[in-house]
Amino acid sequence: MSHRTQQLQGIRPSIPSAILSDNMSKDERFQNATLRPIIKFQNDLFVEVFKNYITKYKSVFYDLSLPKKIAYIENAVQKNMKFRNSLKGMVIGQFTKEEYLYYITNSSALNKRMMNIVKERLVSQIQLFETPQPYLEAV
Repeated sequence: MSHRTQQLQGIRPSIPSAILSDNMSKDERFQNATLRPIIKFQNDLFVEVFKNYITKYKSVFYDLSLPKKIAYIENAVQKNMKFRNSLKGMVIGQFTKEEYLYYITNSSALNKRMMNIVKERLVSQIQLFETPQPYLEAV
């Protein structure tokens, strides 16, 4: 195992509820063993990226009803290709070489799984997007 692989896998959080069993599909196993830990690890970044997305699109999100906010998140993650590709890159960049080699064998199905998990995480934290955030300059 390469040094990079050990480091990447070492920083991922464990997810006890992400069960791995012998009778699950390879894609489901990849989802639970790789995608879920990476997405959990990247959660704070996803939140900040979505806050920036809201601001970039004139902050209309803040005036929406809850069901429309949920639809807004779903639309951003599923239909805005530039934003979607950015989110995918944040996940793929955390893959080991072996995980990437598996990913490219079935990227379309795995992208669906990946984006659904990201979308669900953002929706489950919708309260973090309730009020406009002041822009903070990096120090």
